[in-house]
Amino acid sequence: MAFSESALRMAAAVLLIVLYAALCGGIWLRQRRQQARARQEAAVLASARDGVQPLLIAFASQTGQAEELARETARLLHTAGEPVHLCALNAVDAALLARTQRALFVASTYGEGDAPDNAALFQSRCMGEGAVGALDHLHFGLLALGDRQYAQFCGFGRALDAWLQARGAVPWFERIDMDNAAPAALAAWQHHLAQVSSLSEVPALDAWQAGAFEPWTLAERRHLNPGSAGAPVFHLALQPPRGDAAWESGDLAQVRVPAAPEHPREYSIASIAADGRVHLLVRQALREDGTPGVASGWLTQEAPLGGAVEVRLRAHRNFRLEDNAARPLVLIGNGTGLAGLRGHLRARAAAGAGPNWLLFGERNAAHDTLYGDELQAWLASGVLQRLDLAFSRDQAVRVYVQDRLAQAADTLREWVQGGAAIYVCGSLQGMAQGVDDTLRAVLGAEQMEQLVRSGRYRRDVY
Repeated sequence: MAFSESALRMAAAVLLIVLYAALCGGIWLRQRRQQARARQEAAVLASARDGVQPLLIAFASQTGQAEELARETARLLHTAGEPVHLCALNAVDAALLARTQRALFVASTYGEGDAPDNAALFQSRCMGEGAVGALDHLHFGLLALGDRQYAQFCGFGRALDAWLQARGAVPWFERIDMDNAAPAALAAWQHHLAQVSSLSEVPALDAWQAGAFEPWTLAERRHLNPGSAGAPVFHLALQPPRGDAAWESGDLAQVRVPAAPEHPREYSIASIAADGRVHLLVRQALREDGTPGVASGWLTQEAPLGGAVEVRLRAHRNFRLEDNAARPLVLIGNGTGLAGLRGHLRARAAAGAGPNWLLFGERNAAHDTLYGDELQAWLASGVLQRLDLAFSRDQAVRVYVQDRLAQAADTLREWVQGGAAIYVCGSLQGMAQGVDDTLRAVLGAEQMEQLVRSGRYRRDVY
């Protein structure tokens, strides 16, 4: 029996719909299982011991380091018999503080003294004048994470400490400021945990620290924007020393260069594990005297092809897809921020997931269309349903990615109402703030707060 061409096309379309529904169902089921495991872990951690109120452990974390230290703290105290309540600082409100007697805070700083995204709501809701009553019933400890290369070293952690004490909260010990995961600060934190809890002993320091750096091979280096008015941008491919390297889209690669081994640089990963290599998008930074920056200069000019690069992968849970894997995605970025967005798009392409909308900004279309062929191929194949590009120097009036977002305000509202998650990657100054202002103007403060609370607004900006 022969089938007409139209019938075959219809059957193929139905099959694709069924397969896509099955994929979405699988993603949804996996996420439900992950959520169930997280709820189970939280319940176990908070299980009361002889009626003792759980000790609050709240983290303010942008790239995941503070969150991981808070989780290790919670696991350690739970093992010692302490019930704990672990959460992001945004989940803490005046009512929770009013009934909490013991708390530990692990707080990183974003940019020049800013609160991380998962602490921004707490800062606006609770740290304002008169927003929270007296906290003289609360005893607390605070670990502040930062980088001494920034003028506002541990700025948010210091502000949180000052605010808690101004409200009457009593510190168990002086605030610990940790510069780039310094072992001495971590050891001091462990020591104080043993003092303020029923902990009889602490594990070796190595159990708390990130994995060791390993020699990866610089397998490829390609100049992506020759002739650009901006600084050179390079695509780098790093081959792992073994075949079991694993990461998720949104994660980070820490690179340690010979001239600055004590200060590793973090880069958004622009590939997925199935690619077999970590891809980085590195712009050559220039110092005041015109010479290349220590890390970017070495990676883009000096490191020999085929030579070793010291690399350590780090989970970046705040920028992973996780619960948003089955949602529509609005991806927004500029410059080398395309790296993190490209990682998500490669993951979506591999999974056949969508719809996806990318808004990306750079200087000139003729020289700065980074990964342009790949983006156009995704648009043609349906991985991207929409692609908006903003080239700021191609017309008399500068046009930036936030301008393209404002022009598409009606479409943005439709996508968000349809359940979309928004991911922003790129420069903190200018782009990220401009995008945030535009989102708030288009969607409103209440909708934006809901997106932050639900994890549907995530940023990797620097």
